[in-house]
Amino acid sequence: MINTRFRMSTNKTKLPNYRIHWIKEQGYFHKTDAEVEALAFGNRFAFRLCTTLLLIGWISANVWILGGMMLIAFLGIVLPHHPFDYIYNHLLSERMGKPKLPRRSNQLKFACSLATILIGVIIGLFASGMTTAGYVFGGTIMIIPILVSAIDLCIPSKIYNALFLSKEGASI
Repeated sequence: MINTRFRMSTNKTKLPNYRIHWIKEQGYFHKTDAEVEALAFGNRFAFRLCTTLLLIGWISANVWILGGMMLIAFLGIVLPHHPFDYIYNHLLSERMGKPKLPRRSNQLKFACSLATILIGVIIGLFASGMTTAGYVFGGTIMIIPILVSAIDLCIPSKIYNALFLSKEGASI
């Protein structure tokens, strides 16, 4: 007899309203809640890959991995999509029955700008032999991508919105 008590549910779960709000703050405030929910996994895909690679680079104090991540963050600024969005859009979205991600918003490009700078500082600390400072600073900074990856809370998007959108009277 098969134990059905541990069978996985196929029901789709609805994101809590606060998480939908946090995703909208990342530049999706013109999308409906249903559209945001459909984009949620894809939106986190790049953050989760970046967070994983950053953790590996930071834990190992590997300036080459961190340098690669700094380049990926920089490309997230200059390209219409984050580099990992191209992987998601062309390899995963259709297979998962999810919509492709739109171009990255100014909020997320701002987040990539901050990431480029902060990763550069971590690289500088490790490369100059200030390993303890690299671990302390890097550990503090790792909170940012972990929050986005886990619960969709993007602190750089909040900073961008406070600096640039409140002046225009945009509502989120």
